[in-house]
Amino acid sequence: MPKHYRPAGKKKEGNAAKYITRNKALNRLQLKLPEFRRLCILKGIFPREPKKKLEGNNKTYYHLKDINFLAHEPLLEKSREIKAFEKKIKKAAAKKNKNLVHRLDKGRPSYTLDHIVRQRYPTFIDALRDLDDALTMIHLFAALPAEKIHDIPAERVHSCRRLSLEWQAYISRTHSMRKTFLSVKGIYYQAEVEGQTITWLTPHVLHQVLPDDVDFRVMLTFVEFYETLLGFVNFKLYYDIGVKYPPILDPQLEAAAAELYAMVKGLASNTATSMEEDALDAAVENNAIESEPNELEQKEKILAESQARLALLQHRLSSVGKERDAISDGQQKDMALQIREQSEEGEDDDEETKACRTLFKGFKFFLGREVPRESLLFVIPAFGGVASWEGDGAPYKETDEDITHQIVDRPTQSHKFLSRDYVQPQWVYDCVNARLILPTEDYFVGRVPPPHLSPFVDDEAEGYLPERAETVKRLQAAAKKQLLPMPGMEDQDMNDQVKMLADAIARNEDNEAREKEKREAALERAYQEDLLKELQGDTYSAPLLGKETDELQERSQREESDDSKVLSQIMMSGKKRKLYEAMQMGKAKKKAHVKLLEERKRKTEKKA
Repeated sequence: MPKHYRPAGKKKEGNAAKYITRNKALNRLQLKLPEFRRLCILKGIFPREPKKKLEGNNKTYYHLKDINFLAHEPLLEKSREIKAFEKKIKKAAAKKNKNLVHRLDKGRPSYTLDHIVRQRYPTFIDALRDLDDALTMIHLFAALPAEKIHDIPAERVHSCRRLSLEWQAYISRTHSMRKTFLSVKGIYYQAEVEGQTITWLTPHVLHQVLPDDVDFRVMLTFVEFYETLLGFVNFKLYYDIGVKYPPILDPQLEAAAAELYAMVKGLASNTATSMEEDALDAAVENNAIESEPNELEQKEKILAESQARLALLQHRLSSVGKERDAISDGQQKDMALQIREQSEEGEDDDEETKACRTLFKGFKFFLGREVPRESLLFVIPAFGGVASWEGDGAPYKETDEDITHQIVDRPTQSHKFLSRDYVQPQWVYDCVNARLILPTEDYFVGRVPPPHLSPFVDDEAEGYLPERAETVKRLQAAAKKQLLPMPGMEDQDMNDQVKMLADAIARNEDNEAREKEKREAALERAYQEDLLKELQGDTYSAPLLGKETDELQERSQREESDDSKVLSQIMMSGKKRKLYEAMQMGKAKKKAHVKLLEERKRKTEKKA
């Protein structure tokens, strides 16, 4: 009997039993391709590449277990119900039965993706690890226009906008941001939440032109799932810091296009009133338990509950009105909020979080109309600063004498205040990446700012350190005072320490010069001995100078290392040899890239 002979009726084995083509999966699930693709996106199922494609190389394969997993999905039955419901509405509309269409439209079946989020992310840390793409997609759709041509509903855009602002408000309040970078694609942010590093990209606030060659239906499916995921994450994060979710926004600030500032203020107001609402809810529940279920008492209970909530709402409105009327009250609340944050988080935070919280501490910023206001309102409070702008709802005006920095991007200003620095927006982002208040002279208005370096690039691994990075490192070392005094010399200033270091270097140079003289004297004695042997007629070795001996030694060492490399490559297996060659090719490309950067630098210096 042949080895691969399979009798009729026997189960399949190997790849034939593990994988299934897409067409067979569609037939088994009784779905069309768009519905199948949407279900796979929501469940996180993707095509596979088997080693042996039994049905042909031009087909798409899936795991059979994944398809069986989809067959038991509740969304599959719900999608069939929705399809049958749409057929009923279409039939009633064709018969021009408007009453039936209106009645059927009220009972439209709905679904949620909560169970899918719980299946794909069993723990909260798993959800945070997979949040990079979700945040990027949510921020992208928050900036897109709602167009009927591409079937982008306005409700989805508003939902993405709300979720992105809630996330930014949490990051800004907890001082979790670590890096930021301005690029052509948009603005990159990196934050550390619950020990997980999360990086996302936000588009520039510009008019977005939607291309026709992009399938927005697939993207909307991703966004639908990411909305549910980010809603879960925001709820958990807000619950951990003791804030009710969703936060309440100030309608005046929201109308003035200051949604992020309104969200941060909503966090503070929710924190202040959460205890009152909990006490009110507990009192209402106790009254509901103690009272008997008759109609009169139920009406009284509903009336008392409504009166209590109206009183609480009036208290909130009065507090908001006082904050608008008197700036000092708002400053007192901000001070109280800072004290609460320090008492709750100051002891448990690490050094990096403390440095991020106090980077812009004591600084007051005012943003011009031409700068990216939303991004700066997100970054500056995340590092301990206070920012305002020109317009309605601003916490303070441009004429405030306590303003330390004004962020502008126009070369000419109508009026200038001598008590503040006028800098470009890049200064804020460079200070954030360097964890240091950089000098403002290079960022004055009208000047070409220094290069904006990416904090996501490891200069040591790349093998090239830009000149601006060297300058920032020197400033960081000076700020940290890494040149420490010798024991017992704490009172001397830095100049004395530099002199001591120079003396030590000079002593090392003197020792090297003495060793060189001894070496030359030994060579001279050997030369004299060889001359005497020549006069006596004996054989002798030709004298070699110090440089020649060094060159010979280096050449011999190089030859020995080359021979050892050749021998080691001969002893390697084919797989390891190919891996080694690929590593050498990568190193050669990196060296060529470094040489190209150095040549460009020399050319620019010559032109300058």
